[in-house]
Amino acid sequence: MGDMDPHIFAVAEEAYKQMARDERNQSIIVSGESGAGKTVSAKYAMRYFATVSGSASEANVEEKVLASNPIMESIGNAKTTRNDNSSRFGKYIEIGFDKKYHIIGANMRTYLLEKSRVVFQADEERNYHIFYQLCASGHLPEFKALKLGKADDFHYTKQGRNPVIDGIDDAKEMSTTRNAFTLLGVNESYQLGLFQILASILHLGNVEVKDRDSDSSIIPPNNGHLSVFCELMGVTYQDMSHWLCHKKLKTATETYIKPIPKLQAINARDALAKHIYAKLFNWIVDHVNKALHSSVKQHSFIGVLDIYGFETFEINSFEQFCINYANEKLQQQFNMHVFKLEQEEYMREQIPWTLIDFYDNQPCINLIEAKMGILDLLDEECKMPKGSDDSWAQKLYNTHLKTCALFEKPRMSNKAFIIQHFADKVEYQCDGFLEKNKDTVNEEQIHVLKASKFDLLVELFQDEEKARSPTGAVPATGGRTRLSVKPDKNKGGQASKEHKKTVGLQVKDYPRLFSLLFGVFDPKRAVQQLRACGVLETIRISAAGFPSRWTYQEFFSRYRVLMKQKDVLTDRKMTCKNVLEKLVQDQDKYQFGKTKIFFRAGQVAYLEKLRADKLRAACIRIQKTIRCWLARKKYLRMKHAATTIQRYVRGYQARCLAKFLRRTRAAIVIQKYQRMYVQRTCYKRKQAAALVMQCILRAYMARQLYKLLREHKTIIIQKMVRGWLARQWYKRTLKAIVYLQCCIRRMRAKRELKKLKIEARSVEHFKKLNIGMENKIMQLQRRIDDQNKDNRALSERLNSLENSHAAESERLRVELTRLRGAEEDAKNNANKVTSLLEELERLRKDLQNTQKEKKAIEDWAKTYQEEMEKMISELKEQNHLLKNEKNDLNRLIQEQGQQWTEKMQRALKEETQQLEYDLNEERSRYQNLLTEHLRLEEKYDDLKEEITFAVNVPKPGHRRTDSTHSSNESEYTYNSEFAESEEGTRGGEAILDMSLFLKLQKRVSELEQEKQSLQNELDRREEQFQRARARDDEEHKKARSAELEYESLKRQELESENKKLKHDLNEMRQSLRGSAEAGSAAPGSPAYTVLLDQLNASNEELEVRKEEVLILRSQLVSQREAMQHKETMTEPLPYIEDVQKLTDAKEISQAYMGLKETNRSPFPDYHKLNEDGELWLVYEGLKETNRLLESQLQAQRRSHENEVEVLRGELQSVKEDNNRQQQLLAQNLQLPPEARIEASLQHEITRLTNENLELHSDDPKEYKAYRISMLRRMVDLMEQLEKQDKTVRKLKKQLKVFAKKINDLEGGQMDVSPGQTTDEPVHPVNIPRREKDFQGMLEYKKEDELKLVKNLILELKPRGVAVNLIPGLPAYVLFMCLRHADYINDDQKVRSLLTSIINSIKKILKKRGDDFETVSFWLSNTCRFLHCLKQYSGDEQFMKHNTSKQNDHCLSNFDLAEYRQVLSDLAIQIYQQLIKCMENILQPMIVSGMLEHETIQGVSGVKPTGLRKRTSSIADEGTYTLDSIIRQLNSFHSIMCQHGTDPELIKQVVKQQFYIIGAVTLNNLLLRKDMCSWSKGMQIRYNVSQLEEWLRDKNLMTCGAKETLEPLIQAAQLLQVKKKTDEDAEAICSMCNSLSTAQIVKVLNLYTPVNAFEERVSVLFIRTIQTRLRDRKESPQLLMDTKVIYPVTFPFNPSSLALETIQIPSSLNVGFLTRV
Repeated sequence: MGDMDPHIFAVAEEAYKQMARDERNQSIIVSGESGAGKTVSAKYAMRYFATVSGSASEANVEEKVLASNPIMESIGNAKTTRNDNSSRFGKYIEIGFDKKYHIIGANMRTYLLEKSRVVFQADEERNYHIFYQLCASGHLPEFKALKLGKADDFHYTKQGRNPVIDGIDDAKEMSTTRNAFTLLGVNESYQLGLFQILASILHLGNVEVKDRDSDSSIIPPNNGHLSVFCELMGVTYQDMSHWLCHKKLKTATETYIKPIPKLQAINARDALAKHIYAKLFNWIVDHVNKALHSSVKQHSFIGVLDIYGFETFEINSFEQFCINYANEKLQQQFNMHVFKLEQEEYMREQIPWTLIDFYDNQPCINLIEAKMGILDLLDEECKMPKGSDDSWAQKLYNTHLKTCALFEKPRMSNKAFIIQHFADKVEYQCDGFLEKNKDTVNEEQIHVLKASKFDLLVELFQDEEKARSPTGAVPATGGRTRLSVKPDKNKGGQASKEHKKTVGLQVKDYPRLFSLLFGVFDPKRAVQQLRACGVLETIRISAAGFPSRWTYQEFFSRYRVLMKQKDVLTDRKMTCKNVLEKLVQDQDKYQFGKTKIFFRAGQVAYLEKLRADKLRAACIRIQKTIRCWLARKKYLRMKHAATTIQRYVRGYQARCLAKFLRRTRAAIVIQKYQRMYVQRTCYKRKQAAALVMQCILRAYMARQLYKLLREHKTIIIQKMVRGWLARQWYKRTLKAIVYLQCCIRRMRAKRELKKLKIEARSVEHFKKLNIGMENKIMQLQRRIDDQNKDNRALSERLNSLENSHAAESERLRVELTRLRGAEEDAKNNANKVTSLLEELERLRKDLQNTQKEKKAIEDWAKTYQEEMEKMISELKEQNHLLKNEKNDLNRLIQEQGQQWTEKMQRALKEETQQLEYDLNEERSRYQNLLTEHLRLEEKYDDLKEEITFAVNVPKPGHRRTDSTHSSNESEYTYNSEFAESEEGTRGGEAILDMSLFLKLQKRVSELEQEKQSLQNELDRREEQFQRARARDDEEHKKARSAELEYESLKRQELESENKKLKHDLNEMRQSLRGSAEAGSAAPGSPAYTVLLDQLNASNEELEVRKEEVLILRSQLVSQREAMQHKETMTEPLPYIEDVQKLTDAKEISQAYMGLKETNRSPFPDYHKLNEDGELWLVYEGLKETNRLLESQLQAQRRSHENEVEVLRGELQSVKEDNNRQQQLLAQNLQLPPEARIEASLQHEITRLTNENLELHSDDPKEYKAYRISMLRRMVDLMEQLEKQDKTVRKLKKQLKVFAKKINDLEGGQMDVSPGQTTDEPVHPVNIPRREKDFQGMLEYKKEDELKLVKNLILELKPRGVAVNLIPGLPAYVLFMCLRHADYINDDQKVRSLLTSIINSIKKILKKRGDDFETVSFWLSNTCRFLHCLKQYSGDEQFMKHNTSKQNDHCLSNFDLAEYRQVLSDLAIQIYQQLIKCMENILQPMIVSGMLEHETIQGVSGVKPTGLRKRTSSIADEGTYTLDSIIRQLNSFHSIMCQHGTDPELIKQVVKQQFYIIGAVTLNNLLLRKDMCSWSKGMQIRYNVSQLEEWLRDKNLMTCGAKETLEPLIQAAQLLQVKKKTDEDAEAICSMCNSLSTAQIVKVLNLYTPVNAFEERVSVLFIRTIQTRLRDRKESPQLLMDTKVIYPVTFPFNPSSLALETIQIPSSLNVGFLTRV
């Protein structure tokens, strides 16, 4: 049972075993929240101890111990909202055992009785059980005098409005409680006295107090309940009614009697009731302890602690505060013994141990009980004359709000406070704290009770005179009686020490001894309780620590049986070590301390198993030897006795034989004849009788055997034969039928073949053959599956028949064996036939008599049985009726309960969904407002620029400038903006006067008109090229997506290959260094030979590579010259595009005129020409020719523009490479020689990687050749590095030799002339620099701010950063600069830098907002910058995710919360720009890929008849497929992953992508009739499954993207389901819950059958659907809004990257930054 943790019996058994084995006291702590099962667990633990141990005497102490449970439950348990039997007090039961571990007694201590429950209960709760038990037993004669009624008649028992507990009989429970009192020695008089006091408390609660005036109250005379109270308590009515409405005030000289108002009188009445109940509760506990006390000396004990768990409710008051404070103290003791003492013992024993951090709740305890703590302030406020809960709350706020982090104030309340307990935060309401803490009882009321004539009541209040206050002084007159919440430091003593010992022992195996039971498993509540009880911390330290330990002597004594004699040494420690090394192979499972051996969990059990096995083997061996000796002794005695008996018996037998032989010999002759006659006569008689019996018996056996064979064997044979005959007849019949069918089908097939041969020649027939082929295949597959199922069923049936046949055969064989045995027995008993016949005759007579008696008895029994059956049938009918009524009532109750439960769940679910919907609506509304605000800002900036342009340019007109000039001008204006900063923006508007503003406004309107006219003209000019441009853009985007995907794959492959090359380079470098250091590479050695061979091969490859490099460089130079020449030819033409348009138009017109001339006849006759419609054909031909020429011109223009762009890009890359080479050269010249080599090597590797990427993307063959050249170049670099290393080593050796010589020379000079000094030159010495500890900051000058922003934001290329650098590097660099500005406390610098960053990001997005890669890159960096601001803001909610080093890097001077909001808004803008860019790319692909393209070939079949032919918006050669969409999605995903976008943000982007795909596809499906068919539904479902597979491959199934496709999935299912009957309509209504009624009806109206097996949807069916969906509340909108953007969130994602470890590459051109 010990392996059954956390079963309560297993815990109790382990505690009992450890007490008996280790002879140490044990404790079991039962904790948990209300309803977790603490009381039941403690009860079962006590029941286990009582059952296992028994009692040492005949007094049955264990029954008394168990009898205390009903008493304590009745007076201390009550119903709460979570539990019907909740303990409202804590108790500690100490069960005592003697030396034989029998129960000898017990002792109980109680804690924190909830007295307030006596006078107040919340809804659905009850008072203590004893009150309801009294009310339920009020009809008993002994309780008539108590004048009790129902529980609803008393104020103290009806407040919860639910006085009955289902399944609990209070009257029966009252009987159990009284029996328990009797068993514990409380006689009937005392019991009636207790019940009399309890009844008086109920009557006291019904006493009504009325207002006399505002300051006084009165109890009406002759109050019935007060009269009953006084009668039961034995006090006078006048005194009690007087002191319930008055109080006595004493001063130094006089005494005053003051009336009190009604509220105070009611409080005094309730306080008196609580005080009486508390006194009664303590009296019962004392008497229970006296009854359980034992005079025998206690040897050991087991304590069971059942106390409140940590409680937190919606409204928490003084009771929860006291409970949680007690749990804090309990947790502190737990921490002391589990964590502190354990780890101190590890340190004391000097075993290897790493200290484990754990939560110490001492600050929380200090907050409550320390000086000026919560309790001190509460006591102080209670002493104040006019103290109130509000003033006490204000004192708490003033004292602890700013000084203690564990104390908080709620936002919306001034009468509550929050304490951070060890388990959770709890909010306490201050109302009632003072009154409950005072718990004031009027002293005069106590005097009235003490003067009672009721002896038991006087006994209750005797001890109150001896009681002292917590400070030791006697309570003053008019004082109060209350529970001291603060600990009593003077108490404790030996008992406390003993309890600590038990807890400490119990803590070591705490995971096995701790019991935590839950009624219904709730994961959140379970984790909270585990954390509250410290179980999680215990498991952590137990897993890392050593919960079991033995001293060396104890270990030796216990496990000596596992040692051999040669293993035993004089040194016990060495002996234990040697034995453990043999027994436990894993040395991590144990540790040796100074005085003890420590074991991990499970090792002691393993050693105990070995010891038990050893002892068991030894016991068996001893038993075997002893039993052998005893058996041999017994055997020898029996052998000797047998031989003696045999000797005497054989002698006697020999003598008898001799006498017999003599007599026989003499009498043989006489006996021979006589015996012959007698034997012959007897033989004949026996022979005749035997023949008769054999005949009868054999006939009987033959009949039985015949019946058996007939019933079994014969029937089986007949069955088999008949089955075989039926199968043969069936096979013959089937064969004949098949033959007839073949003949008939052959005849029909010949006829059909003739028709098919005729029809097969037509194409239309071939198309019809394929119609429904897939359906036929599916039907055949379904038929095959059915046949397989039938075959499996038949095979199973055959197997069952075979099994039954085998079982029957086996049974018959056994029966045959039994019959044969019976036959042999009959043969053996044949000799006894004569006696049996006589006995048979006698038995026949007895049988006849018995049959007569039996007949008479049967007649009587028959009549009696008929009467009983009639009675039973009547009772059954009544029982059946009652059962039906009971079942109906139970079903009605269950249905009502289920309806209420479903209703509440539905309401809760709807409310939750509504709240989530409102939150999303608010977020979406905010983001839309933000978008509108940004749009207005952009419009304002445009107007401002136009105003500036209008002011600066005096001459109107439109002038075009090249791109370089515009970019320089924008940079100049940007620089001027930042130079002027905020002062320019603030003062610019103030300078303008009103007249100038009106002029500018007028000028703006004129410019708007002029701009509108130019825009119209531009639209007219570009209208003829719009379609071609759209097609070109789509092709370009498609090629670009494929190129991006190809580049990402190539880049990954190249990165892996570069890693391999670097690994090979490092291995070769290490081998060369190792050979040089070890000296093993001497000439002639094997290693030297291998290296030499590799070097020769590398040299050959190096020569080849050098030649290829020269060829490539010559080609590159020629390309540069050609590019420069083209650039000079194409530069300064501002209107080149318009001219090109004109030339294209001229060429088109010339081609058209030439075609007209060729087709024109010399004498045209138009009537004859258009006789057969030839004129229209010529016109169509001209149009086609025009289109062809136009497409050719567009293709030539695109190729020319592409070439120009490629050449410009190459020129730009060459310029960048040249600048980079110059910078690297300048940097390398400043470095020392060794660092210069490393830098050059790193530069070459970077250059080769970039070239590798370019070649890989251009041509795979060139890439392969380039890899070979790169390998050769790497070998060349390795050789250079080796030569440099050798040169460095030689120079170092020479330097050492020269330094040694110089030292020798200087030493000699010192020896010759120690007093002389010479002026010799001092030799320079190399002093190495120490590495500085960088603080993760970058310093920059104020004037370098524009350069910083320009290099990191405006001119940064995302692709290079994403490939070569860590994700988010620009964000990290900008934040490190911001940290330095914060570090130097320069607010102007911080503000300027943040403003520059935000404006620069906006500018780059405005400039390149249509580039997905750019937008994604800056979305990732903006989010990373926002996360850095949060992570290093210093807020506690963000700091908990940081390391200690990262927390040291937090911002120290400025709170940038407002800028975080601005950056969050900027991130939302970038996200919306990203969605728009993505939508523009995906929009042309969706309809073609999802609807028009046939992913599954042959499914669509022929087009629906009667439809016009639709042409796609894209040419056939450029049609997008589903693979195009998936490739584009892969491209989006890979770009975002390369840029380091947060995974949650990627999920939101993917969800938006899938919404666009689903919405666009569904809208086109609703607008196109040719798409609404069964086959198209299958295509759509297949496409959706491919998208879901893509989500599954990317691990994005949980992002919600699949749910956005639900309307499209349901529309596809709607196209495929049956649409005929009402059941189909019901299925459609339940299935299409994501589609609106208008959409469903539209799809059904558009549904067009394509194949012969499909049918149109009837109008009646559509009306049925409309009728069923009439009650739906939805928008009448048919199409989905494709412009909807889901609200975006940016979850906090901290970075684990340390700022001080970030290396800034030189390619960023930020060399002016200095690391700090």
